[in-house]
Amino acid sequence: MNEQQHQHILVVDDDARLRDLLTRYLGEQGFTVKAAADGQQMDKLRSREHYHLIVLDLMMPGEDGLTICRRLRGQGDRTPIIMLTAKGDEIDRIVGLEMGADDYLPKPFNPRELLARIHAVLRRQGSRPPGAPEDDQEKITFGNIEVDLAARTLTRGNELQSLTTGEFAVLKVLLQHPRQPLSRDKLMTLARGREQGPFDRAIDVQVSRLRKLIEADPAQPRYLQTVWGFGYVFVPDGAAKE
Repeated sequence: MNEQQHQHILVVDDDARLRDLLTRYLGEQGFTVKAAADGQQMDKLRSREHYHLIVLDLMMPGEDGLTICRRLRGQGDRTPIIMLTAKGDEIDRIVGLEMGADDYLPKPFNPRELLARIHAVLRRQGSRPPGAPEDDQEKITFGNIEVDLAARTLTRGNELQSLTTGEFAVLKVLLQHPRQPLSRDKLMTLARGREQGPFDRAIDVQVSRLRKLIEADPAQPRYLQTVWGFGYVFVPDGAAKE
């Protein structure tokens, strides 16, 4: 049996034609797919079975995608979420990432692009499609932070911090390139498997969220430092910039 048949995806969108299209297409790719028209239907389906990933429309009547995402993350639910947004709505995409979405895709889109995003998110999350490599069995410690790359966890002091799969992917790339400045484009490619768009602020948003979890003073970061006009660099000893 194809491994993807064990992976359940929930599509939440008020557009019936799009729901049917994605249910049929993703089903043809080997996933088990269910669909909901709104948050209430989503909750009913999720009460009956576990889903490995949620494809969530941003603009829905009643409880919109941002509200649903915020609610799930507030409940401690870390199910990966790919947010579907209107083309060009950069602010909504940024807010979606800040609410805990793992990735976003502007409408209209080719279903193949959504499939690629799903594969990338599931790989980062740990539900790997066939042939995907295993993560390195390694723990990285700096300051009072310990990151377990195998378990995909971040501990600050004795407190386990909650990360989305997108945040973990960005952090992992930075940790695996200590003292090596990485451009935003390079970070996006290594963490998400795609290039950054000209107005894409996903990396900036996720680095900002990571700093809040890691840095004593996120406004004056010691470990995840900015390389102005270029990108970011991980400094293991927290040394000040020259």
